Amino acid sequence: MKVHLAQMKPVLGNLEKNAQKHFEIIEQAVSEGCDLVVFPELSLTGYYLLDLVYDVAMDENHPVYQKFLDYSNEIAIVFGYVYESREKLFYNAASFVHRGKTVHTHKKVYLPDYTLFEEGRYFAAGSSIQAFDTEFGRCGLLICEDVFHLSSLYILSQSGAQNIIIPSNSPARGNLELGHDASNAWQTSNRYIAGVLTVNLVFVNRVGVEDGVSFWGGSEAYDARGRRLAAADMFKETGVTVDIDIDSVRRARIETPFLRDEKSFLVRNFLNEEGGRK
Repeated sequence: MKVHLAQMKPVLGNLEKNAQKHFEIIEQAVSEGCDLVVFPELSLTGYYLLDLVYDVAMDENHPVYQKFLDYSNEIAIVFGYVYESREKLFYNAASFVHRGKTVHTHKKVYLPDYTLFEEGRYFAAGSSIQAFDTEFGRCGLLICEDVFHLSSLYILSQSGAQNIIIPSNSPARGNLELGHDASNAWQTSNRYIAGVLTVNLVFVNRVGVEDGVSFWGGSEAYDARGRRLAAADMFKETGVTVDIDIDSVRRARIETPFLRDEKSFLVRNFLNEEGGRK
């Protein structure tokens, strides 16, 4: 599986301009023979939208979304946008599209509302986490903060995910000379998830500055043994193409059968017992 990590800098609130940049990157990835291109969280809109959320929201019938479906006949695509439901709820969402169809749409479940984040003020929270089948094996899609909650990872692992894709908008925190806090946290987390869940992992983080906040990039990919296969430069709009061996999951699960030996009944029993106490 040849994957292009599209570490881009979106223009805040400019759906049309961002879409055009996506299409140019997709065309380049197709010309390189890629099977999948992954964009960051909210790649079509930018992050600090505030009240612009309602102006840039779309559903599958939107002309821009339809253009992504057209391009997906040539390559699988993961892109981030604001999804507007029939109930007129607005979600921080990412879709996996391929062969002219939406294979899966994930609505961000864990919306950060601390320090510089206030997603819960503008977005509705998603209510499910699901693995889904693709031509490249069973995949899971999580958006940024979702990754730092054990329920997300456990559900995907127990649902048979072999590949986890993570679009992100992680802002820069910490001092580069003393160790960059955000990149250290993500690299540690990504390596752990890949190695312990024995999954291939693709993490794509954006770059650029919005409202004085910088996003650090550093997109990367790991195989199912927790070995880093590729990494993009920090703070630079760029793209990285990586070959991910789907069979690495099989080899990793033979060598380290963590998934086989997981005792999910312990979790069920705990939740049942705790529920009974309440």
